[in-house]
Amino acid sequence: MSQAVKTVSEDSQYIIASEPYYQEAGDEISLFQAAYDSRIPMMLKGPTGCGKTRFIEHMAWRLARPLITISCHEDMTASDLIGRYLLDANGTYWQDGPLTTAARIGAICYLDEVVEARQDTTVAIHSLTDYRRTLSLEKKGELLNAHEDFHLVISYNPGYQTLMKDLKTSTKQRFAALEFSYPDAETEATIVCHETGLDRDTADRLIQIAKHARNLVGHGLNEGISTRLLVYTAQLIQKGIPAVTACQMALVRPLSDDADMRDTLEATVQGCF
Repeated sequence: MSQAVKTVSEDSQYIIASEPYYQEAGDEISLFQAAYDSRIPMMLKGPTGCGKTRFIEHMAWRLARPLITISCHEDMTASDLIGRYLLDANGTYWQDGPLTTAARIGAICYLDEVVEARQDTTVAIHSLTDYRRTLSLEKKGELLNAHEDFHLVISYNPGYQTLMKDLKTSTKQRFAALEFSYPDAETEATIVCHETGLDRDTADRLIQIAKHARNLVGHGLNEGISTRLLVYTAQLIQKGIPAVTACQMALVRPLSDDADMRDTLEATVQGCF
């Protein structure tokens, strides 16, 4: 059988054409810019729905680099990242994986929720995170030197760490890190209003509900209401759904199945509306 190589070229599917809205909470933009300029791999740490993915989309747009996002999961193998030989009517051919594609074209490669991947899979990124900046395609017999603009970014939620799902120390120490949390009330209300067109008074009421729920983390809740859920709630309200019903749909029911906790959250909703 003939052997060929099929790669994905840098094209519009990886380019972010318009600016993703991002409200800076501190100095994370300038810090990430410095890390990118030095090609230091980055780790984004923070709770679900606090803006990590939106931040990296904004930075890819700001840096004018293509962005390849990989949602990690426990069944992901090294071949899923790097590539494999496939078969078609013309014979066998090599298909680059998303990590390899990013290294070839100089994209930002974003491994979302990296702790969900198997540890033997994440080891595959090690050679891209130090002075070598290389990727070994063992099955293909190629040592790929990463494009000078290539940048590796990973993210995870420290609140979901377990002994079975955590990054090896040898992996963590290959990255600089930025910590994300939920925005302050003023910033979060501004985000909700900008994303949905919701009026400020209603947005402030939603933020009050979120603040109350976040104070219950560790006291019946594993995690608080995310900014993402606040945006979902505001979108429902903008579609004509009554505010209390929208909060039940997007804030209360997704957060807990415990009847007492749901009653507590619903009482908060009723008090705010």
